[in-house]
Parts: sequence; structure tokens; C-alpha cells
Amino acid sequence: METKAGDPAAFARFDLYRVPSPAFVVDEAAIRRNLAILADIRDRAGIKVLGALKAFSMWSLGSVVGEYLDGVCASGLYEARLGREEYRGEVATYCAAYKPDDLAEILKISDHVIFNSPGQIARMRPQIDVARAAGHGFDIGLRINPLHAEGEVAKYDPCQPHSRLGFPIDQLRAEHLEGVSGLHFHSLCEQDFLPLERTWAVIESHIAPHVARLKWLNFGGGHHITRADYQREALIGFLRDIQAETGLTLYLEPGEAMALDAGILIGEILDVIDNGMPVAITDISATCHMPDVIEAPYRPAMLHEPQHGPATRLGGPSCLAGDIIGDYRVPGGAEPGARIAFLDQAHYSMVKTNTFNGVPLPAIWLWNSDTDELKEIRRFSYEDFKSRLS
Repeated sequence: METKAGDPAAFARFDLYRVPSPAFVVDEAAIRRNLAILADIRDRAGIKVLGALKAFSMWSLGSVVGEYLDGVCASGLYEARLGREEYRGEVATYCAAYKPDDLAEILKISDHVIFNSPGQIARMRPQIDVARAAGHGFDIGLRINPLHAEGEVAKYDPCQPHSRLGFPIDQLRAEHLEGVSGLHFHSLCEQDFLPLERTWAVIESHIAPHVARLKWLNFGGGHHITRADYQREALIGFLRDIQAETGLTLYLEPGEAMALDAGILIGEILDVIDNGMPVAITDISATCHMPDVIEAPYRPAMLHEPQHGPATRLGGPSCLAGDIIGDYRVPGGAEPGARIAFLDQAHYSMVKTNTFNGVPLPAIWLWNSDTDELKEIRRFSYEDFKSRLS
């Protein structure tokens, strides 16, 4: 995959030696600019916008997110708890399948509980009834699969053949919506407006017969609304038209868009060897700190990488042979002690970090590019590694 972001913005003037290495540095001013764009879309289109915690769950900024958005969406019990404890507004929870014990608590703390199939709703009906009898208020939703693929890479496309995500739209019947207040679909990944428009054209006729019994439609995430080239005016008109036609409340659930180009991951070169080309070992691990580099795969943009010059292969300190970030022209040359930074790492990278091989987790710092205030949010230690094991 090719990265859709990588604008250094204010990070172009950030001193990489101001923080320990490795470290995530998130720019609060950039987060606020992204959130302001999302809030503007929300207000002008007359919809609701929830921030997807699966992409960006830096809960120390929960109150900031709450200033702009209507709430958050969660992918299970732990994210739902985080959303209820540290954020404001609504909590919408979707999981491909719920464990009964988890669902009991999710029903207590969520405003929307979205199921993956009518069959699971039916099986969990007794728990739903118990929760409502206890005074807990929530809507039940059903995730649908549009059966219309728009993804660049099949493994990241919820509409890939035989997908496990969502109830196939061509199987939807009235009896499946008994007790259901809304329909949810999420079929985009880092995309602009046109794939959403095409998806709606495919599913509209399937949804139209059921509109009268619904309260809301949730268009899920994958919307890169804060990207400079996103067709925001077209999106606003599109959402207004659907709301006028259906009379339903509409939701969007952007995740990456909250933190697009708002964070960097800083590392340091520890050693350089020659094995047919310069090979540098860094304290950043693709495996542990940027797993999407291997899983997607993709090449993250480097801060201040020159257009010309010799390339150096950068890899992490772990024993995994495939712990390779990529080949880069390192600013100033690849020498031990040199600092480097990868762009657009606030979303997904931070939530996916792990301690394989005992590789330390990056510290988390919050910077405000408008005021230059810099503060440490969290530093991880050996105890964080040990406590995950037994």
C-alpha cells in the first residue's frame, strides 16, 4: 500500500533530540485542526460524528476529542469502557461476535450495540431483555455487508469474498430487523468520497424498504475526510440528500482522520554495517512499533528524507529477520547516534505496538506546535513488558 499522508507540517521544525528515543510525539494543534474539520462536516451536513478508538485511542486527549465530536465508537468491551470513562458523548460498540459475559457489561455502557448477524441478536435476546429491564437504555444495530468491494488491498477490504464482517445485504429481510434501530456498514479504507457514493448506490435499494422502521444509518469509518484532497463539499451535499430522503439520523466514524499527519515516531540509529549496501539498526522496530509496515505492507514517509543520495536499509533491533522498515536516504547520513523520524504515526501505529523480543515500547509525548509546549504523557518500563507475561 502507498501511504496517503506524510505531510511534515509543523514537525519540519521539531528538534528530534528534545525527547528520548524511541518516542511518539503527537501535535495537539494538528489534532485540533483535524477535529475542527470533522466538526464542520458534522454541523453543515446535520449528522453525527464518532471517533474510532481502534485507530486513535490516546485517551489523554479524550476531553479534546469531546470538544468537537459526538462521541466514540468501540470494537469491544475494553474500548467501550475506555470510551465511557475517558471520552464524552455517545459510545457505539460493534464486535464481530460478542462473548456473553462481555455483552452484559457492553449493554450497560453503550448507547448503540451493533451486531454482526441477525442470528447473534436472536441468541443474545435474553441478555438484551435483562439489560433493558434493569433500566439500561441502548439501541440495537445490525452491520450489513454491501457486497461491493472498493478496497485497494483485498485483505483490508470488509467486502472481500467470504468476508466475516457484516450480514450480506442481499440476504436482508424484514424479520432480521425485529428490534433493530439502525444499520451499520463499514467498507472503506483510507478513501475519499467517491467510493462511499458508489457503495451507497449499490445498497440503497436494499435499505429503502426498511427505512420506516429504522432510526439511524451508520456509514462507518475509512473516510479520509481531513486529507487535503478529500471532496468535502460533495460529501456534505450527499449526506444532506440522504437525510432528507430517509429522515434518519446519519453517523460517520472516522478514525485515521482524527490523527492524520498529527504524530511522528522518533528513533535513533544504533549501528551501521555493510552487507552489499549500508544496513542500519535502529531502536525503532517495524515488528514492534509499526507492524503495518510489514502487514500492509507499506513504506512510511521519513521526515526530511532527501530526494537524492545513497540508500540505507533500516531495520529494528529484534531477532526477527523480517524486522525491516525499508530503504531510505537518511538525512545527514546514516551514522550511529543520528536521529530519524517517520511521519503520520499517531494512528494505528500507537495502538498496535507490542513488546515482542523484549523490545521497549516508545514513550508518548504531547507537543503543541502553536505554543511549543512539550510534555511527557507516558514512559514505559520493564514492568510493562513483564506484566503482560506470566
